Amino acid sequence: MNHLELKEILTNAFREDIGLGDLTSDSIFPKNQLGKGVYTAKADGVLAGLEVIAAGYQMLDESARISLHKNDGMPVKEGEKIAEVEAPVQVLLKGERVILNLIQHLSGIASSTRQVIELLGDPNITITDTRKTLPGLRSLQKYAVRCGGGKNHRFRLDDGVMIKDNHIKAAGNIKSAVELVRARVGHMVKIEVETENKKQVLEAVKAKADVIMLDNRSPEEVKELMQLIPDEIVVEVSGGITPENIAGYKDCGADVISLGWLTHSVKALDISFNLE
Repeated sequence: MNHLELKEILTNAFREDIGLGDLTSDSIFPKNQLGKGVYTAKADGVLAGLEVIAAGYQMLDESARISLHKNDGMPVKEGEKIAEVEAPVQVLLKGERVILNLIQHLSGIASSTRQVIELLGDPNITITDTRKTLPGLRSLQKYAVRCGGGKNHRFRLDDGVMIKDNHIKAAGNIKSAVELVRARVGHMVKIEVETENKKQVLEAVKAKADVIMLDNRSPEEVKELMQLIPDEIVVEVSGGITPENIAGYKDCGADVISLGWLTHSVKALDISFNLE
């Protein structure tokens, strides 16, 4: 996890949530009243982002004492304690919502990533995320994918070349788009081409793309198209793949399956925070 980005994200989140102060907690509790809070899993899953608890509370109060009972990437069962925090009650309650929002979301991503890897049951295919992330949270969301056992696709537009449908339309065809890119970028940069049919796959092969994406293809179509693609070209499959149908892509021959929903619409893992 990127510590500098985490601090920036937490700073903005606390500023948004706390504003000028917690009217409720600050009115009820004196500053020196100490308390203890416990984070507990309310569902089975995989944890991610637990550093948010320690970093968040220590930003609000340097004297806060945090005990983590689990680590990122570890499975958790319903009812298990995840962490305990000792700090002024005002601080515990000020940080509660922001920290819960983040660790529930990140743990949801890690849990879903682990789930689809197990449902696919094919160690030869890598599960990755996409750039369909929530603004400002990309680094944390992609970290959560890694906690779940997946890998990351591009982080940013300058990570690699990905020629998609609109690039192809504007350039005229795949051949022209690839040639224009190769004339500009260095030898360290890979070129991926998104394809929607057999004709485009053949064009991408002829243009010597490094990676070919098969977009919205069924397992049967992937197997058929794989016969047209040389072994040295990495094949990515994306679009329309869910926990309900991912098992059908086992042994399809692809190298990567990328899933946008892992970050843009994943279900949060249910975690509670209660004062003792």
